Amino acid sequence: MNRLLLVGTGGFIGSVLRYLASGFVQQGTVQFPYGTLAVNLAGCLTIGFLSELAEAYGVFTPETRSFVFVGILGGFTTFSAFGNETVNLLRDGEGLLALANVGAHVVLGLGAVWAGRALPHLIWR
Repeated sequence: MNRLLLVGTGGFIGSVLRYLASGFVQQGTVQFPYGTLAVNLAGCLTIGFLSELAEAYGVFTPETRSFVFVGILGGFTTFSAFGNETVNLLRDGEGLLALANVGAHVVLGLGAVWAGRALPHLIWR
C-alpha cells in the first residue's frame, strides 16, 4: 500500500508539472505540439540521468524509484498526448507536421535519454 501511495502522489506531482510546463512552452503556438515535445524530451533526459544514477551508483531506494520513476516521471511524460496530437495532425491533413512530430519525439527523445545517461559520468569522474 505504501508504494501505491508513493506512485499516486508522484503521479499527481508529475501531471501537474506536465500541465504547467507544456502550457508554458505551447503558449501562442497552435499547430505543432511544442509543449508536448518539450515535456517528453525533458522527461527522457531526466529518466536517463536518474536511471544511470540508480543503476551505476545505487542512489535510490526501491520506494524512491517508485515515487520518482513510476509516479513523477510517469505522470510527467506524455506519450499518450503525443499519439493523440499526431493523429489529430493527420486527421487535419497535416501529414508533414505529423511526421515531423513523430521523428522529433523518437530521434530527440532517444538522444536525450543517451545524454542523460552520460551526464553522471561527466559529473562524477
